[in-house]
Amino acid sequence: MTKFLLAVHVLAAVITIGPVTVAASMFPATARRALAAPGNAAPLAEARTLHRICRVYAVIAVVVPVFGLATANSLHVLSSPWLLTSIALTAAAAAVLGVLVLPRQSTMLTVLDGAVDPQVAATARRTVGRLSMHTGLFNLLWATVTVLMIVRPGSTTGA
Repeated sequence: MTKFLLAVHVLAAVITIGPVTVAASMFPATARRALAAPGNAAPLAEARTLHRICRVYAVIAVVVPVFGLATANSLHVLSSPWLLTSIALTAAAAAVLGVLVLPRQSTMLTVLDGAVDPQVAATARRTVGRLSMHTGLFNLLWATVTVLMIVRPGSTTGA
């Protein structure tokens, strides 16, 4: 059963978190292109698609920690420091995505739908800059969790 739980956990991570990190990383550049060409519908459509990918896959990604905790429980490592650190970093990544990235993407889409006022466009450029920073933080947190899951400090597996 442990191998099944681990397989689902890893597959869910690859299938759900991967697309969110890629789509979230692509969104700021796409938003900048849309701001630079207000009449061009293509970058706006691309930004909407990227935001939808982030939203949908973020919800589905709840499967990752659920199966991760089930796997950790079956391996009896729930109190391991590397796992507790990974849980905290996963919660932080989820918070960054849910509180900082997704709402700013939504705000950008609203602005892109009608950004013709130069002052609104200037504010939107600053928002894109902050969004880039928050997306980078989100990706850094997930990269750290991934390394901790592979290396597992103190592991007896030799990894």
